[in-house]
Amino acid sequence: MRAEVVVASNRAAAGVYADETGPLIVEFLSELGFTVDAPVVVPDGDPVGAAIAAAADGGARVVLTTGGTGLTPTDRTPEVTRALLDYEVPGVAEAIRAHGVANGVPTAVLSRGLAGVVGSCLVVNLPGSRGA
Repeated sequence: MRAEVVVASNRAAAGVYADETGPLIVEFLSELGFTVDAPVVVPDGDPVGAAIAAAADGGARVVLTTGGTGLTPTDRTPEVTRALLDYEVPGVAEAIRAHGVANGVPTAVLSRGLAGVVGSCLVVNLPGSRGA
């Protein structure tokens, strides 16, 4: 099965710094047996939605996004993801937040990430920090 990783980061997309979270997620998915290419690094907002749609249309069965789930005005990953979903799977996002809190990250409850299905593709928004 094929998976895709989409990194939502205005600064990494602009070359200000190298993304560190995407490769970790690629490694994780590879260890699970997915075929996955290098992360797609895009600015937050509409480019994230376009990358998710392209991955789902291209046959990915799983898309994990990282970044863009916080409270700043540029954090728009949940909004562009929600617009693509056929339906949400709220328990996945709730479990991610609960895991963060249980592991000593009280701010994990502030993540607005969500999960859902586009066609036959599961899409999950993950926080953008390495620790998360």
